Amino acid sequence: MQTRENPASDLDDAITIPRQVLHEAAAGRLRRLIVEGVIAPGAKLNERELSERLQVSRTPLREAIRTLAAEGLVELLPNRGAVAVQLSAQDVAHTFEVIAGLEAQSGELAAQRITDAELAEVRALHYEMLAAFTRRDLSGYYRLNAQIHDAINAAARNPVLQQTYRTVNARLQALRFRSNFDDRKWQRAVKEHEAMIDMLATRDAAGLRALMVQHLNHKRDAVLELLQQGVA
Repeated sequence: MQTRENPASDLDDAITIPRQVLHEAAAGRLRRLIVEGVIAPGAKLNERELSERLQVSRTPLREAIRTLAAEGLVELLPNRGAVAVQLSAQDVAHTFEVIAGLEAQSGELAAQRITDAELAEVRALHYEMLAAFTRRDLSGYYRLNAQIHDAINAAARNPVLQQTYRTVNARLQALRFRSNFDDRKWQRAVKEHEAMIDMLATRDAAGLRALMVQHLNHKRDAVLELLQQGVA
């Protein structure tokens, strides 16, 4: 693992940084490592290595691990420590079944309730996402893709639905990222996103509900295919 030459001095400098900021920064960076597969599903989280890699002390790192455990990205095992979550094919199928229903509901409500300003923001995110897709920047694409889904959920104006979505979706982040490994499936996902924007603009609530289910089912199928191949 490549580290900086003097991590100890970095840790000394970090003492002046508020603890909450360190914790949140560590959680964000650790989340990205898991979502993007740098830390493989089922892999044990080595605190010493991660402390050096993330340039934080053990305390904010452990808080970050607990945060990701609450999100469902990390599993805390008795006498084994923390491991990156690894879902079975059945877990994946069941979770996508739930998330498809949640996104269908949020899409339908968003089409009815989204403001012009919110729609403009979603369009802007969509154009940025298209640029990332053109560059084949999967990391950037996924980040913007997630922001679009979050924006649609926010436009639904149902805090209970929004919180439930975040809780369930957290378990699937790493697998949703991998669902775009196949370029043909990635292109299909982009076309579905273009249709989402059109349906939001025309306030087609029923159409967007159906499209969201289709979109998530395609994601589920791509992930299950990867699991069968041993890739995910």
